Amino acid sequence: MIFNRRPLLTWLAASACLFFVAGGTSSAQDFPSKPIKFVVPFGPGSGTDTSARYFAKKLQDLTGQPVVVENKPGANGFIAVNQVLTAPADGYTVFIGSNSTLAVNAALFKDLPYDPVADFAPLTMMMRSPAMIAAAPTVSYNDLQGLLDHAAANPGKVNFGAGSAGYQLMGELLNDAAKVRTVHVPFKGAGETMTAVAGGVVDYAFAEVTAVQELAKAGRVKVLAVASDRRVPNLPDVPTADEAGLKGFEAYTWVGAMVSAKTPAAETEKLAALLTEISKTDETRQFYERIGAIPMTGGPSQMRTFQENEIALWKRIVAQAKVPQR
Repeated sequence: MIFNRRPLLTWLAASACLFFVAGGTSSAQDFPSKPIKFVVPFGPGSGTDTSARYFAKKLQDLTGQPVVVENKPGANGFIAVNQVLTAPADGYTVFIGSNSTLAVNAALFKDLPYDPVADFAPLTMMMRSPAMIAAAPTVSYNDLQGLLDHAAANPGKVNFGAGSAGYQLMGELLNDAAKVRTVHVPFKGAGETMTAVAGGVVDYAFAEVTAVQELAKAGRVKVLAVASDRRVPNLPDVPTADEAGLKGFEAYTWVGAMVSAKTPAAETEKLAALLTEISKTDETRQFYERIGAIPMTGGPSQMRTFQENEIALWKRIVAQAKVPQR
C-alpha cells in the first residue's frame, strides 16, 4: 500500500497556522494576565502621580491584576521615557505622561532622545489642571500685580521655580505676556519646587493645585493667582490671572496615558478601552473636582489630535518668547 504524505503535510501545516492564530487571539483576549506597571516621570505628590495612582487602583479593580506605580523623576522625563521604551512592548508597561514629556519637550529640545508622537501609542487622556502662581511668604507683594511691578522694577533679579519644562515655559509665557524678565530655576518635580518657594529659595513658582493647596492653607506660601478662566473650588479666594490684572492669561498642565508604539494593536486597544472607561465615570469626575482639576475623557484618536495641537502651541510660544532650545 502506497501512503501519500502530501495531504497529511498540508493538513499539519494548516493546523499549525490555526494553532498560532488561535493562540495569539487567546493572548489578546486574556490581556491583562499579569501585573501592569505605570511609569511616572515625576515624584510622589505631583498631579501626574496623583492621576497615576487613581487610575492604577481603578484598573486593578477592573482587571483583577495588580497595577504598580513606579516614580522615575529627573532628566526632564528622559529616565521614565527610556524605561518605558526599552521595556517589552507588550502593554504591561504604561507611560503616564504630561504636557512636559508629551508636548513641551518637543518644543524645548533640539535633539530630543525620543519622539513623543512616533514612539508612543496614545491610550486615553486623564485630566487637565490650571497652574497656580505661588510666591514665597517673605516677598513684599501679596498679589499678581505686585509681583509684576516688582519684576518690572528689577529685571533679571526675580526668579521663579519650575519642576518641569512645562512650568518653565509657563513662566516664560508670563514674562512675555507681562513684558518682564525673570530667571528660571529648575527643580525635580512639584514637591521640591514648592518646598523651595515655602523656604524663600525662589521668589515664586508655577505649580499644580495639588502641590499648592495645603501649603497655602497653612500660610506657608502666598497664592497670587490661578492661570484659568475660572477660580478653583479648593482655593475660592484666589483670583484668576484675568481678575488679578493680566488679561487673558491661562496655563494648564495635563496628564495622559500611552504605551510604546511597538505594542501590538490588540493589547493597545484593550488597554485604551479600559482606561477610557475609567476616565468617563462619575467617580473620576468627582475625584478630579475634589483636587481642583478637570477630567478629560478622550480616547486614543482624540488624545493624538490634542497632543499634536499642544506641540504646535508650545513651539510657537518658544519662538515668541525666544526661549533657548537645549
